[in-house]
Amino acid sequence: MTPAETKAREVLYEEEIAGGKHWSFVLRRGSLLRLVDLQGGANVGMLFYNPHNTLERYNAPDTLKCQHTFKLTRGNCLYSDMGRVFCSIVEDSVGWHDTVCGSSTRAIVAERWGLQSYQEHRNDWTLNGHDSFLVEGGKYGLGRRDLAANVNWFSKVAVEDDGSMVFDPHNAKAGGFVELRFEMDTLVLFHTCPHPLDPSPEYPRRPIAYQITRAAPVAGDDYCRGFRPENGRGFENNRIYHLLSHPGAG
Repeated sequence: MTPAETKAREVLYEEEIAGGKHWSFVLRRGSLLRLVDLQGGANVGMLFYNPHNTLERYNAPDTLKCQHTFKLTRGNCLYSDMGRVFCSIVEDSVGWHDTVCGSSTRAIVAERWGLQSYQEHRNDWTLNGHDSFLVEGGKYGLGRRDLAANVNWFSKVAVEDDGSMVFDPHNAKAGGFVELRFEMDTLVLFHTCPHPLDPSPEYPRRPIAYQITRAAPVAGDDYCRGFRPENGRGFENNRIYHLLSHPGAG
């Protein structure tokens, strides 16, 4: 979708989030979430839950194995552990997003960049992804045991022949974007803390912008639905779920 087409859509909400912060919201079925890397080098850690039953949450292994991939990009669907599709990647200018490396932790941040507390540094304190998810999840009654492997939007991690994982510091460029179409109501937790493998010499504070609009109805020849045969079954699982949960809405 071109910038002109995006601008023409009705914007329901938009905001900028500084680097090293966290946020959350519930997106309804049929919403579009567009994430934009404003300066380059951003990382957006994200988790997904069914707000009507938070025991259903994002499943990274199933998402990768059923689509025969190691990375996420346009056409890929993000699956729950019930075989349903939380959202589909309908646009992507980046081409590679990580969902195997998890989040930064307090220990990682302390070792690599040093801890800066809120009491001493206020808004310049050094947050980590793991604690950020706990703070946002706590708003919805979620705790440590509810965390799962997350997506890291804008971050690329490749695997060498010897099995080592290598972070690509040049993957995310200013203006890069990814757009998600939500196929069911979804609780979204996210942070803009560093990727756990980010080698930056200083704690990276890369801001992002997000924009929420409405999606067009999913067509029969939808690119994401047909991207892999398994995606068709995932969409059918969604149809049955909505049919039984909300008769007439499937």
